[in-house]
This record gives sequence, C-alpha cells and structure tokens, in this order.
Amino acid sequence: MKKPDPLAARNLGAEPSRGGMALLVVDMISCWSFPDAEKLLVGAIRIAPRIAALKARCARAAVPVIYANDNLGRWRSDFGKLIAMSLDRGGNAAAVTAALRPSERDYFVLKPKHSAFYATPLTLLLQDLKVHHLLVVGTASDQCVMATVSDARMRDLEVTVPRDCVASQTEARNATALQQFAQVFKLATPMGARVRLPRPTPHSGVVDTGRRA
Repeated sequence: MKKPDPLAARNLGAEPSRGGMALLVVDMISCWSFPDAEKLLVGAIRIAPRIAALKARCARAAVPVIYANDNLGRWRSDFGKLIAMSLDRGGNAAAVTAALRPSERDYFVLKPKHSAFYATPLTLLLQDLKVHHLLVVGTASDQCVMATVSDARMRDLEVTVPRDCVASQTEARNATALQQFAQVFKLATPMGARVRLPRPTPHSGVVDTGRRA
C-alpha cells in the first residue's frame, strides 16, 4: 500500500502566514458575462500581469494567496468549475485566468455579494493563517474591492491596496477609488513592485531565487 505523501497532505491545510500577510485577489477569475463586463475586462487585462508578478513574489516569500470570486447565483458551482468555464470561454477572459491561474497551495472563497467577507469563511481562514495584513488587488476598485477593504478595516486588519493592481470600468472611477483608499481610509497604495514582503527563510519551504521579495 502506497504511503501518503506528507507534503501533499500539508498543502491541503492552512499554514501560518509569513509576516502575518496574505494576498487577496478579488474577482479576477471570471467569464466576464455580466453588465458592463467588457469595460471592466479592459482594466482586468491591464492589471493581470502586475498581479501575477506580485503573486509570484508572494509565493517566494511564503505569503499565502486567496482568491475571492462571485458565485453569480450558481449555488452548485465551485472554484474549479469557474476556472474551467473562464478558460473555455476563450479570448481575453481566458487570458486573464491563465495569467492568474491558482496553484494547489492557494486558497479561495466564493462570495454571494460584493465583499469577500460577507457570508464567506474568509474571516476564519485569515484567523487560521494568522493574517493581520491584507494586500487587496483586483476588480472593481470602487465596488467589490471597496466593500472588501471596508469590511477588512472594520475587522481591524491592516490593508494595503497596490495602486497598479486594481481597476474599475473607467480610469476616472479607478482614480476616485484610489483617492478614497488613500485619503479617507488612510491606506498605503504603493505600486505592486514596491510592496514590502517578508524575506523567505531557509525553513520556509520556498526555493531561494537569489532575488529580493
């Protein structure tokens, strides 16, 4: 009888976050079939490579990645089906999903409303991961990202919104949302490449690439 792989088993559970940080990717895995989707998809295409670069840095720094996506009323759906549907759609929708395709180590929650916290296990997951600082990226900056950030602050979480990793239906709307984050919420809004992440340790299970996180 084949012995279970202890590493594979560990990957199914929650490992404490390095530095108490996590990357939360909001509504980037999608078929983009809702009203105004084409306008929002333009922004999603633009920010997807930047989010992918930040996600790669998080992987090297052992910072967990969590995907939060709408279930769009499909109560029998799951995240795997959503990924498959997006890839099957082809075009720009599939390109965004391919760029940000989750790994086996990533986490996800399916949300019924705007906020990633509303009626989801996100709060419990963050507690299990010992996360106190969220990096929030994705779409739309003035809708689901805004609602998620507001709920995170009400839970006394530290929040950073990388300014080049969020988008809305228009540049003007995105600029207004970023102004709200910076001036009203008093959040840091650095460029994604400037976000400071914990350094990997020899015991983190992360391959040292020789580059700074």
